[in-house]
Amino acid sequence: MSSTEDKIKKAIATKRGKLPSKWIVWLGKFVWTSLWQIMMSKLAPRNQSGAYIRPSSEFRNVVSTAEGNSYQPFSGRYQLYVGLSCPWAHRTLVVRALKGLEEAISVSTVSPSPLEGGWILDQEENGCRTLAQVYQLAKPGYSGRSTVPVLWDKQTNTIVNNESSEIIVMLNSEFNQFAKHSTLDLYPEKLREKIDWWNEKIYHTVNNGVYRCGFAQTQEAYEQACNELFVTLDEIDTALSSSRYLCGSNLTLADIRLFTTLFRFDVVYYGLFKCNRRQIQDYQNLGAYLRDLYQLPGVAETCNLDAVKHDYYGNLFPLNPGGIIPCGPDINLLEPHKREQVGQGVMI
Repeated sequence: MSSTEDKIKKAIATKRGKLPSKWIVWLGKFVWTSLWQIMMSKLAPRNQSGAYIRPSSEFRNVVSTAEGNSYQPFSGRYQLYVGLSCPWAHRTLVVRALKGLEEAISVSTVSPSPLEGGWILDQEENGCRTLAQVYQLAKPGYSGRSTVPVLWDKQTNTIVNNESSEIIVMLNSEFNQFAKHSTLDLYPEKLREKIDWWNEKIYHTVNNGVYRCGFAQTQEAYEQACNELFVTLDEIDTALSSSRYLCGSNLTLADIRLFTTLFRFDVVYYGLFKCNRRQIQDYQNLGAYLRDLYQLPGVAETCNLDAVKHDYYGNLFPLNPGGIIPCGPDINLLEPHKREQVGQGVMI
């Protein structure tokens, strides 16, 4: 062995087990931070303060019986494109199940692919392998975001709507002649003002609030989002102490919109998105409320915690570079919720 090789081996042995030098640490941090900012700019657009800004949905047509409307309600004409991990898409599956529209509206599932930068169809349809191709089929030359859920018209091969809050309103009211539970009204006229009030508050601070925490690119933006998130969760927990649901004894779309975020909270948002001030199970009322909604007929079948953990931890590379999927937490959503008598109301 040459003297040079011997010196190199001795130097390596001397350094083994020691921390990297400050210059290596600085260089690694600089390179990773620069790459992280580039990746985050694609994943989560931000404003000047580093706060996440969610882009608006672009397809906003409606299914309606109104005279002259291009999209009339028919059984078998429409289908949903959904990702099982996505809370926005999950809303549509919950309303579809509660209304009993499984036979009237079909479902196609997609899965995220970080390497391809988007959703991939689990089964190829209409010559499309990716959700981006579905959007291109609906609107040639489309260059915007390809998101779920999508309400697709099989008759004209186009996207009717890709805004979850509007799709669930349509599912609630426009397909009653095909629904097994047509009398269930999740958006009754007498409660709409209250439902809309909760929806507005919960969207900004909870539904989108968890993303504002996870995708924040400055400490200030993160802390503001986190504080607003838990102020609202505290307010909801207090309201649920005397009311079974957000709007009294009636299950409404406000509950559905909140449920899909709560379902994912302890499993992914608490850790991965740094929403770790409290878990939902730590709350006196919210934990039982979550179990109450989960145990409604048909709802559990729309829920897939394995897909949620795999897709969030396995595919959001900028937030979890190692791709390691945690084993826990252990959550039993089938435990008794004991909320039947809260407020002395009866669900209608």
